[in-house]
Amino acid sequence: MLILFFISSGLFLGWSLGANDAANIFGTAVGTRMIKFSKAAIIASIFVILGAVLQGSGTTNTLSQLGNVDALGGAFTVALCSAVIVSIMTKNKLPVSTGQAIVGSIVAWCYFTSKPIDYGILTVLVSSWIYGPILGAIFAALLYLYMRKFIRTSTIHVIKLDILIRYALILTGAFGAYSLGANNIANVMGVFVHSASIKINFLTFTFDTVQILFLLGGFSIAIGIITYSKKVMETVGGEIMTLTPENAIVVVLAQALVLFLFSSSSLSNALISIGLPPIPLVPVSSTQVVIGAVLGIGLVKGVQEVKFGVLRNIALGWILTPILSGLLTFFSLFFVQNVFDIGITDKGQSSDLLGHEAAIPIIINLSNDYYYAVLLIILALFILGIIYLYLLFLRSKRRDNSNKGKQAIENDLMEIYTALSELEVNILRDSNSTLSPDKLKQTVLNELSPNIYEIQKHLQSVLDSLKDTGDKVDKVSVKKNLEKIIADLNEKRRNIG
Repeated sequence: MLILFFISSGLFLGWSLGANDAANIFGTAVGTRMIKFSKAAIIASIFVILGAVLQGSGTTNTLSQLGNVDALGGAFTVALCSAVIVSIMTKNKLPVSTGQAIVGSIVAWCYFTSKPIDYGILTVLVSSWIYGPILGAIFAALLYLYMRKFIRTSTIHVIKLDILIRYALILTGAFGAYSLGANNIANVMGVFVHSASIKINFLTFTFDTVQILFLLGGFSIAIGIITYSKKVMETVGGEIMTLTPENAIVVVLAQALVLFLFSSSSLSNALISIGLPPIPLVPVSSTQVVIGAVLGIGLVKGVQEVKFGVLRNIALGWILTPILSGLLTFFSLFFVQNVFDIGITDKGQSSDLLGHEAAIPIIINLSNDYYYAVLLIILALFILGIIYLYLLFLRSKRRDNSNKGKQAIENDLMEIYTALSELEVNILRDSNSTLSPDKLKQTVLNELSPNIYEIQKHLQSVLDSLKDTGDKVDKVSVKKNLEKIIADLNEKRRNIG
């Protein structure tokens, strides 16, 4: 269907988000080599999909209020231009915000189509770029102080503590992935909510547009995590500040808390019910929150811990992202509308056919045959997943056995080397103890005699050279002879040394 082609730009944006922003979830953990990238990617992929489907509606509603992109052509262009800018930044290893890119593109769409912009929502979104990192720094600083106190006063054995830290990294990473999916799915599929209408009837279940878009967006983020997120982990995990595994827990947990707060409709409604102002449900950049958290730890440990040169480069990326995304979207909309004759708003010219098509609901009814086919596919995928996990287990077991064998060989070689060294020392000690004092003196003299003879011989040659020099009248010749004697003496000294 044609609608899938237009949604593909949103899927590309989701892939870019997974490759860039989602790397922050396990970037510090993988950077400190406490968790393998493959394991981190699988956990993050599962929980980011759950977060997107179960809790992604709050931030999507807020982003839709900024500018109501009401045609598939416009939504396609907005998402595609944002994805291109984010991909370029990611390729240059700059941790940028997908949210900044999509905001810049939506604003450009509003200006191009003369649609109104909700500047109140825009102010809230831009403000989140500032207070997001600040909250991340505050949470991280408090959590770091508590973590440091716990480790210093803890009596847990270091091996058990290492195991606890690994499990804590996995749990906080799963929470961070869930929060990322819940908070940032709006950046991926928010522009399509009002421009596409899809409904799938599956037996007694009905999946509406938002649920389908969130599920597809969650899968695209997961693919981005698995395929291309390893590069940015190097920047977030190690270049800003050297992080320990304990610090990694603090960073990921701080990021997860901030993103969860700004995506929880239940928490916002609870605050309203007791007469408090609600928390704005806005997409917050996970990259900015993580960097704020790392900076918060660095400020507690000491400013010298922070590499401000890297921070300057990242800040430059933050400024350029919305500007470049907006400019690219503005000029791309001109070509899409005038060159390709595709409608970018439902109130345009006669060429707005695609804009009106988007308003027609697409209803897909799945019969019993489809039901059994889907069930068989799910069962096959489940079996393949079990086989894959079993193969991973066997490979891990073989690797462990191989490492144990190598370690055993190294231990045996070390024992042999130690035994030989001790044997050599014992033989030398025994030979010295069997010699009488006179014989020992004689042995030493025999060893020194050749050296003494060589020294005497060389001194005699030096005396002869000095006599020849004294007989010369020419100053140049005297100088050359003295230089030659000095050079010979230096060479002899080096040989003796």
